[in-house]
Amino acid sequence: MKVADIYIRVSTDEQADKGYSQRSQEEVLRRYCEINNISIRKTIFEDHSAKTFIRPQWQGLLLNLRKQRGKVDLVLFTKWDRFSRNAPDAYQMINTLKILGVEPQAIEQPLDMEVPENKMMLAIYLTAPEIENDRRALNTFYGLRRARKEGRWVSHAPMGYVNRHDITGKKFIAIDPPQAKIIQWAFKEVAKGIYSIQQVYEKAAEMGLRCKRNNFYVAIRNPVYCGKILIVKYKDEAAHTVNGLHEGIISESLFYDVQDVLSGKKKAEKTKVLSPDMLPLRGFIRCSKCSRVLCGSASKGRNGYYYYYHCSSACGCRYKAEDVNKAFDEVIEEFTINENYAELFTEVIADTYKSQNTTQLISRSELLKEINDLNGRIAKARELLLNGDIDGADYKTIKSENEYKINVLEAKLAEAAAVNSKAENIEPILRRAITKLTQLDRIYSKSTTSEKRELIGSMYPQKFTFEELQHRTAFTSELYSCIYLINRKIASKKEGQATDFSCLPILAPEAGLEPSDRLANALILKN
Repeated sequence: MKVADIYIRVSTDEQADKGYSQRSQEEVLRRYCEINNISIRKTIFEDHSAKTFIRPQWQGLLLNLRKQRGKVDLVLFTKWDRFSRNAPDAYQMINTLKILGVEPQAIEQPLDMEVPENKMMLAIYLTAPEIENDRRALNTFYGLRRARKEGRWVSHAPMGYVNRHDITGKKFIAIDPPQAKIIQWAFKEVAKGIYSIQQVYEKAAEMGLRCKRNNFYVAIRNPVYCGKILIVKYKDEAAHTVNGLHEGIISESLFYDVQDVLSGKKKAEKTKVLSPDMLPLRGFIRCSKCSRVLCGSASKGRNGYYYYYHCSSACGCRYKAEDVNKAFDEVIEEFTINENYAELFTEVIADTYKSQNTTQLISRSELLKEINDLNGRIAKARELLLNGDIDGADYKTIKSENEYKINVLEAKLAEAAAVNSKAENIEPILRRAITKLTQLDRIYSKSTTSEKRELIGSMYPQKFTFEELQHRTAFTSELYSCIYLINRKIASKKEGQATDFSCLPILAPEAGLEPSDRLANALILKN
């Protein structure tokens, strides 16, 4: 009586768990052995692909056959594609089994290996499934590529999105608001170039971002977040992007700004200095003796720690952190807008903002001119290609570089148009901003150290000494200079002092959204 091991294989775990393929194969093989009076030694179940013979159960079977040489006559399976889907590997394995005295045989596709012509049939049995797999894979590839070109995201939703189905059953990705908000914040921080990518990721993770570090690095380069789908390079077709059917989390302009930071095209600002809670002004104060930037540290005393701002040189400059922080709290109070004049601030800034439409139109016209120039370069390169002055590779390089620049400029143009369209609705935004400025002292006192430092940096674009802080002579940004000037003039008027406006400039250049000295004049004169 012949002895056989029966080999049962399916491609995936899912087929093994839910399908009937394994049980069906086992039933057919056992019936065959019973009819042909073959003794079954072992039954081997496999759930790996047949592309190679590097399969756990098959490797175990082969090792056992070497140890038990001469005790097994056959290895039985239902069809040859259960044995292998790779003809060269299959022939090599058949020879290995033949050396061990074992004959592989498919009971539904029996072949006598002693007949040379049967090797041709074996090749057909082995290559037909392989060809079918290759054709299916190719069809899938082209189908997915076609879907991407139509703007569909065809894989698992990226972080910040979730998979959904529309009423027709088609899949799409929708924004996941909690995660999307964090991702939007992360892109803005990276675009500033202040913190490193690692620092931005760590902060985003603290805020609740569900993402590994490496995945985050990949995500900030993915155009899906600005509503684009990347089509990778394939054969002669260059890599490019298309408009996606999904909604973007960030603007195209912001996405390209981030890419400039990552590629080094945009110069990053100096990394922010992290400070303890008791030293929010560390890195902003300059030594009054040697002009170095003061450090900050704590000294251990008998009853606890005492914080100081001090110079690292031998000049001996040293201030108690408590005194400096208290002086700055008083400064914050003087830069807080009086609630009685909040409405006046809003009206004047709104008028100034609306008067800048001409400047915005000039900026848009410059962007359009640059886009036209780039399109002209592509057209000129095309003419040179047709005349034979440049080859196809040079033309593709020129076209690719200029098309990228055009995409960046078009994104900025679209953003400028969006901002211009919202100009009429600036008043509600202004009211919220002015309300914040009327609560500046309370906001500062309740903020974290990082938020306090951002506020300090917006107020003081240059380093200052403690003496300048005390005497209110430190250089401040234009917005806070106007607020301080107006508050001082209003206070002096309430005290009954004569108001002299001769020190105020009559005209000043426009300063974007930040109010210029003209704002101070208008507010005081209107009062």
